[in-house]
Amino acid sequence: MSGEVTVTGFGVRTAFGTGTEALRRGVFAGVPSFRPTTRFDTGPYRTPMAAAAPDGPDAVEDWALRHALAQCGAEALDMAGLRPGTEAAVLLGVAGDHTSITRYWRTAADSPSPKPVPDGPGGPGGPDGPDGTTGRNADAVPAHLAELLAGGLGLTGPRLTFTNACVASAAAIIHACRLISSGRIDTAVCAGGYLVEEETFGKFDSGRALSRDGMVRPFSADRSGLLLGDGVAAVVLESAEHARRRGARPLAAIAGWGAATDAHHIAQPHPEGVGLARAARQALRLAGDPDGAALGYVNAHGTGTKYNDGAETRGLRAAFPERAESIPVSSTKSTTGHLLEAAGVVEFVITMLALMDGVLPPTAGYGRPDPECDLDYVPNQPRQADPRRALTVNAAFGGANTALVLERP
Repeated sequence: MSGEVTVTGFGVRTAFGTGTEALRRGVFAGVPSFRPTTRFDTGPYRTPMAAAAPDGPDAVEDWALRHALAQCGAEALDMAGLRPGTEAAVLLGVAGDHTSITRYWRTAADSPSPKPVPDGPGGPGGPDGPDGTTGRNADAVPAHLAELLAGGLGLTGPRLTFTNACVASAAAIIHACRLISSGRIDTAVCAGGYLVEEETFGKFDSGRALSRDGMVRPFSADRSGLLLGDGVAAVVLESAEHARRRGARPLAAIAGWGAATDAHHIAQPHPEGVGLARAARQALRLAGDPDGAALGYVNAHGTGTKYNDGAETRGLRAAFPERAESIPVSSTKSTTGHLLEAAGVVEFVITMLALMDGVLPPTAGYGRPDPECDLDYVPNQPRQADPRRALTVNAAFGGANTALVLERP
């Protein structure tokens, strides 16, 4: 399977900024991007911290999810050398733009009898209405964002949106790989996005999942939780033959992929990482490397929460028991925050950059070792390396797990 699905372009945006240099200055340098956010009133919550982009009137509009997805998609297509009119599937991992939900309910509270919104101009399928808000409210519908992205990029082909939480954009990539490898399509744009907003922030705060000290310390004994972060990315995937025919330069190959569900608990992972291990083994078998002998790096899900990190460590040990201790593992959520639906595609790009640059991103904030987390977590400092293959894994509520094996061309 090696080389059958290739990556020919990408665009990425996080709290560090836009593009690869921003990731290199932040993620690969081990510099956390957490700061108090002023995007909404954090007074009612236990922490004001998030990995959110700088705020302000222009920044808020620019960071509307539809704009950020369009920018990353356009950058990915430009890098790949593809133009509007290309026949390409658009597969999106997103839960919708929650800012429009918050705006709706606040408006409803101020106006007990809101006027109904018709279809057409100003309606769910049309542009912004006279008040400038209606079209943005439609961004709350995940499928609408996929249509906006495809239409804005001028792409023809099937569209599909995945909403399965923290594996959503990784699931989009996996589905694209299945479509391409089976010959049903030649090209796909896979994207995902999440922007820090009050609705989800409040839910994680009420669940006491947010870090108490304003840092995310995955796999460390002193970890106290996660922090949310802004993240949007898009990648162009093609069949290797299609890329060769048009002279495109492959950035990486997707050698294997896997998805599995353990259904252990609605919010907690299986304590032995059963689903994650199963997904990783699927991906490795498909890549022709069932024992992980060729793996040189793992980008972990690594949320920095009590339950995730120990379970993930045990899952990785189960996936490749003979090699687990010798493979460097790091969590880039220690710098970007948890990007929820966007985590899979942003961390896919980060993993690809690790292969391209020969640098492993560190687990920032790592302090005291935890006996339950006993692998090589690349603590605090980047590491020069020469991995040819890397694995990136993600997990989500409900026991969903994904795994992708990337290979340097």
